[in-house]
Formats: sequence, structure tokens, C-alpha cells
Amino acid sequence: MPLSSKISINNTRKTITDFSCISCGNTSCLVKKNLKNIVNPVFVEKKKTLKCKKGQQFIIEGAAVNGLFFILKGVVKVFRTGINGREQIVRFAKEGEIIGHRGFGTEEYYSIGAIALQETVLCYFSKDDLQKALLENPKFGYDMMLFYANELNKSESKVKSISQMTVRERVIDTLLYIHRKFGDLRGFLNLPLSRKEYADYAGTTEEQVIRIFSLLKKEGLISAKGKKIGIVDLQKLKNEISEHNFYLDT
Repeated sequence: MPLSSKISINNTRKTITDFSCISCGNTSCLVKKNLKNIVNPVFVEKKKTLKCKKGQQFIIEGAAVNGLFFILKGVVKVFRTGINGREQIVRFAKEGEIIGHRGFGTEEYYSIGAIALQETVLCYFSKDDLQKALLENPKFGYDMMLFYANELNKSESKVKSISQMTVRERVIDTLLYIHRKFGDLRGFLNLPLSRKEYADYAGTTEEQVIRIFSLLKKEGLISAKGKKIGIVDLQKLKNEISEHNFYLDT
């Protein structure tokens, strides 16, 4: 398998029976959307399908970039290491999304790490095969360009907004982001996270998240049961950060 030796695959990922891109239900996937336009689908036939267990890391920060991962099923935490080795969560990704694209074609090493938050199935396309397909298929290349433009827009908007938010507003923004992206399940956000994970995404400390959650609960804006967090008054939470006009990161 053409993966970097820096990325351990022993007991972490295993190749499973390949899922056909034709029968894939991820209509938001760039490959799936362009199947009818691709004149030479060899790279699709050569893709690998990999399975990760919950909590297993499939991209190691600093490992050589040899390809892209498309999430077929599951949820992934994408992060990078900051000052003093502190983890900063960049985003959470789900079905149909791409992992590892920031280093694709421009850098030799992954600038991020990625961990499966639940059992996850990944489609892996090698860098060489995918680059060739993009050169041979203008519509596919154009859609990839739009994808990168959208990612850049979201990234710049996030940096601008987060820099102007208070800690409370950043925690609320994190709750709204999880709600927009994953929705509710039986009254709670459909992505159970630890208080540390909330802190690592919001750019604050676990203690601050615990304190703010306690205040939001007393104010009747959220509910909590163990790791589970429920949003009680969605509109009031939105109103608190409405001046930042930041609802781009989905």
C-alpha cells in the first residue's frame, strides 16, 4: 500500500473490501459528483478502502503526503500541535468530506493529524493517481479548485471572527458549529465530545469550558448529562454571537 512508513497501519487501519464509487451514497463527495464526467476512471478503480476503529489515528502530523482520504462513513477529528505540544482541533469531519487536502500538491508533509472518533471507513486515493485524474478531467479539476477556494474562505473568516470573540462566545460558537454539522439525537448534540475536545476547538482551557457550560446551564440555554450536551434555546445562543456574522463553517 503506497502509504508513508511514518503512518503506522498495524492494528490501526486495515484494507477491507472496496466499496464502489458508483454505488456510494455520499453525493457530496467530489469524486462521486464527477463520476459521469471522468473519461478515464482508473484512479477510482485503484483506490483503497480502509477501516479505522474508534480512537485510532490514521494521519500522523509530519508524515509524508502520499494521497487524500475521503470519509465514506464515520466522524473524524482533525487537529494540529501548537505551542508546548498542546492540541488544537481544526475541525470535525463526516461522510463525504476530504482529509489531508491542505498538504496535497503543495507540501511534502501533512500539517495536521487525524483520529477517528467512531468506527470510520475511508477511501484513499494516491497523490499521483489523483493528480493525473485532475489534469485529465477539467470539470473535476474545476470542482476541486472551488473546494479549495471555499475552504480558504471559511478558514479566513474563522480566524477573523475567533480573534474578536470572548472565551464565552468561542464556546458558544463551538456548540453551534457542532449543532449545525451533526444535529441532535434524542435531545443532545449528535457528537459526544469531552470537555477537553470542546476546549481544544474553542481555543481555551478545559476549566473555562466547564465554567461556561455551568453558566449556560444555569441560564437555561443548554442541558448536560455526562459528556452529552443539549441545546435548550438555540436562538438565544445564536443571538450572543450574531454580531460576528459567523455561520460559514459547516
